[in-house]
Amino acid sequence: MKTTQLSNYQAEHFQWQANAGVAQITLNRPERKNPLTFESYAELRDLFRDLLYADDIHAVVINGAGGNFCSGGDVHEIIGPLTKMTMKELMAFTRMTGDLVKAMRACPQPIISAVEGICAGAGAIIAMSSDLRYAAPSAKVAFLFNRVGLAGCDMGSCAILPRIIGQGRTSELLYTGRAMSADEGERWGFFNGVSDDPLTQATTMAVRIAQGPTFANGITKTQLQHEWNMSVDQAIEAEAQAQAICMQTEDFKRAYRAFVEKEKPVFEGN
Repeated sequence: MKTTQLSNYQAEHFQWQANAGVAQITLNRPERKNPLTFESYAELRDLFRDLLYADDIHAVVINGAGGNFCSGGDVHEIIGPLTKMTMKELMAFTRMTGDLVKAMRACPQPIISAVEGICAGAGAIIAMSSDLRYAAPSAKVAFLFNRVGLAGCDMGSCAILPRIIGQGRTSELLYTGRAMSADEGERWGFFNGVSDDPLTQATTMAVRIAQGPTFANGITKTQLQHEWNMSVDQAIEAEAQAQAICMQTEDFKRAYRAFVEKEKPVFEGN
């Protein structure tokens, strides 16, 4: 089976650049705080699906242009049209948005969000669905669905968010729609760090991950995802199998040889 090469991918509805195995997605509608459209949702979903088969991308950074991350679905291009759709059309939309989260969780590359300013609605979901998150002091994360008359259970938020910040804190955010500050987010475990330059933090971490044993990192991400639905005994068995697979890789042998020779291992992802 042929793998996919995405370093030179030409994005249509956002910015994409890749270097040395690290890709950066920049949501780029700064005049409106980088909202999503039907088209950008679909392109992001398809791109993350393709990343499952890409062997030239080992970590992904997501940020927003102009000092904000993402304001969610565009009021005029998504919210307005949704009020006129049939149930069948609405289900097609909500399943499509959920498929974006599924694709983000299914791709083997760790995803790191760099959050500044407004991070609301679907933007908060994208940050939530990432593996790591770094924030600027200006970051305000709002799962604001109930403020527009909708349930807080959007795109997996009731399943994923409690696992990050806990059930009680999640309940408060989803029932009120209020914004979580950068300080709260760090204290609650949503953010891995807060600094004046979260993009540099996110990129530095992405480079570090991309220089590691990327096949094994993909296994780790898979296990972190799948073990939510396992008993402890099932998880221990799954990890035994996963580790045995990794022990057959050349990277495992490279690490051993480097240790014996008192050198730093250079991983190649196989």
